[in-house]
Amino acid sequence: MRASVGDVTIGSGPFTQFWSCSVLNHLQKKLTSSLDPIGWGPAVASVAGRAVKNPRAVAGATTEYATRLANIPAAATRVWNAADPQPPVPLDPKDRRFSDAAWKENPAYFSLLQSYLATREYVEDLADAGSGDPVQDGKARQFANLMFDALAPSNFLINPGVLVRALDTGGASLFRGAKYAIEDVVHRKGLPLKVDREAFTLGENMAATPGKVVFRNDLIEVIQYAPQTGEVHEIPILAAPPWINKYYILDLAPQRSLIEWAVQHNRTVFAISYRNPDESMHEITMDDYFRQGVAAALDVVEEITGSSRIEVLSICLGGAMAAMAAARMGKLGDKRISAFTMLNTLLDYSEVGELALLTDPATLDRVEFRMSKQGFLSGNEMAGSFDMIRARDLIFNYWVSRWMKGEKPAAFDILAWNEDSTRMPAKMHSHYLRSLYGRNELARGVYELDGEVLDLSDITCDTYVVGAINDHIVPWTSSYKATGLLGGSVRYVLTSGGHVAGAVNPPNPKAWFEAVGAPDGEKLPKLPEDPKAWSEKATRTAGSWWEDWTAWSTKRAGELVAPPAMGSAQHPPLCDAPGTYVFE
Repeated sequence: MRASVGDVTIGSGPFTQFWSCSVLNHLQKKLTSSLDPIGWGPAVASVAGRAVKNPRAVAGATTEYATRLANIPAAATRVWNAADPQPPVPLDPKDRRFSDAAWKENPAYFSLLQSYLATREYVEDLADAGSGDPVQDGKARQFANLMFDALAPSNFLINPGVLVRALDTGGASLFRGAKYAIEDVVHRKGLPLKVDREAFTLGENMAATPGKVVFRNDLIEVIQYAPQTGEVHEIPILAAPPWINKYYILDLAPQRSLIEWAVQHNRTVFAISYRNPDESMHEITMDDYFRQGVAAALDVVEEITGSSRIEVLSICLGGAMAAMAAARMGKLGDKRISAFTMLNTLLDYSEVGELALLTDPATLDRVEFRMSKQGFLSGNEMAGSFDMIRARDLIFNYWVSRWMKGEKPAAFDILAWNEDSTRMPAKMHSHYLRSLYGRNELARGVYELDGEVLDLSDITCDTYVVGAINDHIVPWTSSYKATGLLGGSVRYVLTSGGHVAGAVNPPNPKAWFEAVGAPDGEKLPKLPEDPKAWSEKATRTAGSWWEDWTAWSTKRAGELVAPPAMGSAQHPPLCDAPGTYVFE
């Protein structure tokens, strides 16, 4: 059977049907991967469909919503009379968007805010009525939160803080804000600029610890930092950063650099700087990141220092890669890694918090489709996904301050580093997401790296594990799971801050950490399996975990000796740090 459309004849044979389905599938993937990469649309439809089948819960939510709205006028009258308003929906005291007095003391603003909060709670109640699938429910709530964060009354010109600033500046703040908004629409795809990156220069006030590049291959550079003490401990440190951003998260800024801190505490430090992938690295695998990354760097450190024992300091994805390398080396009898530190790192991916909504099979299909077109996942796409998780703080906060108040972005080193994102090679990134986030192969003991199946219990050296109390990327209870997977003694430390600020945590009056036992004991105490049980035993100490880690690490660092030379005949210094092999 055939049908004609104009001068074109369309057949209905198996080949034509296959071709048609393939084209439609391709178009569908292209549209969904670009317009809805996280899969919010299907999730909302799924939750709405279940809610329709639960009329009793919907009716209850609607009645409650109507009651809240009906109570707002009386509460606003109490505001007018300077009495306790008894708001129908209490405001979260931590919500800084509505900190201006007008939201509490002006009846009109109070009513507007209460209407917004009541509507938000109504949608949350409707989501509860349509719950039934954890991933779909989570995505629907994520989308609802994003929409309500975008539509918050604080995001519009009626914001009392915006109006007061406009009066104070004679309207100049609104003019500057409009100018900034146009710049961001033209140059940043409509996302407000968060940080003044021009305030930072690599090698001067960021990534400024003196050192030289001593090794380079197709994937990494190795930086050796110059000694700053007359003697150093004989066991060097190799820093293994993540490849999702540039290497200098551990060398952020003077007085806020863990690498600088270690160098000033009698340590010889090296760091890996990963190449920023392009389309030519489409076929690069995790095996390549092991062989040309951590394994190659360990060889360089051993050759330059002459030390057969090396401590590894790692963070986030760099910690996962270093743990894989340590497990593989331990299995084969290679004991060069003598002590191991992991900061905000996942080894067990069974509970990944909000990132579970970005790593379900359907979302990974969309990610893989985008990567297949260009050979990598762009840094902007990756950063955008993380921003969506905390849009209130990472998008709309700057929407108000920059676009409506006309404020210049702050010079904040953590945000400057966060903006310096890198691309992800397609094959390696897809494999990482599928194998670890998707199937949790590393914790299950079935993950294969460079021909060897890994068992994390083969990591028998002492390990120092850090989690951060406010980490939304690596929940501390998930990072704690490493304590039951590793084969050696483990010291677990919970610190103040989030995913980045928990690591960039120099001694300061607000810092604190929790731990069980002393850091410099000969034998670390056996830790309980349950993180809550650990928390009940842990003691909180004022100060930075950097100091605690220094005591732990120094105990395992060997004797004091003269500092090694910068580079060697086999690995002569190539150029000054910061690393330059992170191709733009």
